[in-house]
Amino acid sequence: ENENPQFADENSPTKRVGGKPLKEFQQVQHTVPMQSLGDVFSREEIIEFDKRVAQGLDGQPYEYVVEMKIDGLSVSLEYEKGRFLKGSTRGDGNVGEDITENLKTIKAIPLVLPEEVEHLEVRGEVYMPRAAFDSLNEERKKAGEPLFANPRNAAAGSLRQLDSKITAKRNLCIFVFNIQQTSNTEVKTHTDGLNWLRDLGFKVSPRRSVFGDVEKAYDEIQAIGSERKDLPL
Repeated sequence: ENENPQFADENSPTKRVGGKPLKEFQQVQHTVPMQSLGDVFSREEIIEFDKRVAQGLDGQPYEYVVEMKIDGLSVSLEYEKGRFLKGSTRGDGNVGEDITENLKTIKAIPLVLPEEVEHLEVRGEVYMPRAAFDSLNEERKKAGEPLFANPRNAAAGSLRQLDSKITAKRNLCIFVFNIQQTSNTEVKTHTDGLNWLRDLGFKVSPRRSVFGDVEKAYDEIQAIGSERKDLPL
């Protein structure tokens, strides 16, 4: 690229790691608010939620998509004409921070999509796999540095490095779980959206199921919970 600048491209693999460290992160105003997810902790709360859904839809059919919730740092990824344009943190839901250079270091994030989608914004959860977390803490222990308390803190700290070269060494990963906005008018359901994102090269939840009955959805939630400690994430 240095010898042939006419072929240089902002989404080249050489751009996975940026140049000079940033002095600070710039603020980003989210076009679509990145709202926090609602929590429920019991079967009764889920049944109550289902009643509100049924009442709100007034007899229209609906289904539940049950996925694993990855505990990491929520980010927005924006694409224009199929190319990764900008990535930002959730922040307060309305205003986040531009961490594009750090997100480019995550190999699971495609820099160029196989389709030239006019506009696409997705939301995902950046996390640190257990193996990467154990390796990082082992290195820090040998260096006499404080250990990270858990993978979520390690992922958050890694994404907020002003030097993307440090982020690149942390072996972060991501699951994309929602389409915030898109120019694709063919996506009608959440399942359609996840399948399309998978086809575009995004990493989506490896375990997801669709149920027309809330009790079956609850059974799947329980099954995921029972396997939680053994998941290789």
